[in-house]
Amino acid sequence: MDNKIKSSIVIGIAIIVTAFILGQSFKNRNENLDSISVIGLGTKDFISDEILWSGSFTANSMDIKTAYGKIISDQKIVSNFFISKGFKSNEFSFGAVNFQKKFREIRTVNAENGYVNSEQVFNGYEATQSISFSAKKNPQLMKRIEEVSSKTSELINSGIELTSNSIQYTYSNLPSLKQSLIENATRDANERANKIVNTGNGKLGKLKGANMGVFQITGQGSTEEDSYGGNNDTFSKNKTARITVRLEYNLD
Repeated sequence: MDNKIKSSIVIGIAIIVTAFILGQSFKNRNENLDSISVIGLGTKDFISDEILWSGSFTANSMDIKTAYGKIISDQKIVSNFFISKGFKSNEFSFGAVNFQKKFREIRTVNAENGYVNSEQVFNGYEATQSISFSAKKNPQLMKRIEEVSSKTSELINSGIELTSNSIQYTYSNLPSLKQSLIENATRDANERANKIVNTGNGKLGKLKGANMGVFQITGQGSTEEDSYGGNNDTFSKNKTARITVRLEYNLD
């Protein structure tokens, strides 16, 4: 076949392919112009109805049995302390006793060369036990837990130092809360789309697509930015939940 004919065929095919690509691009561009995308926001302030608070105390001895006996003795003192504050024995629980070997470092200086030698020497056993409080949909018990969490330093008078953890606040009905936020965000997005289209003398068509954003929970009044994986504040009793929904509509 003549080279000129081959070249003409190749050029002809290239023109057809190019025309097809440009035609599809033009079609897609027009399709994009015939739709509108809006973001709706759903927010709600709420108060946590669950609380979790815990602490721990330790006992030390060179003998493991003595350390265990000391921690059991301290457990009774800790238990009586919280009972004296108005708690019932079934309103708190103790965890298992954990043991850890402790070591101390001894450093010696070599008189001949001045080198410092260090050695880890066994320094006894440390027994640790935790105590935890929790309440769900019980405002009175929640209040008592909050109040007593700041009074544990009184145990020092009994020779016990209770290390307190931060109170954690959660909510028992997150699925229902999330569903209501999605409904509010969808309604908000729809209203925004209608306002935009009506202002431009257009008409909103059928829903083309919908995407939900990340569920966020922050403390009320927080300036914390949204996280890609979602925030879940457990330190604030008063919280704010929010979610976004993106809707895309065709334009008639």
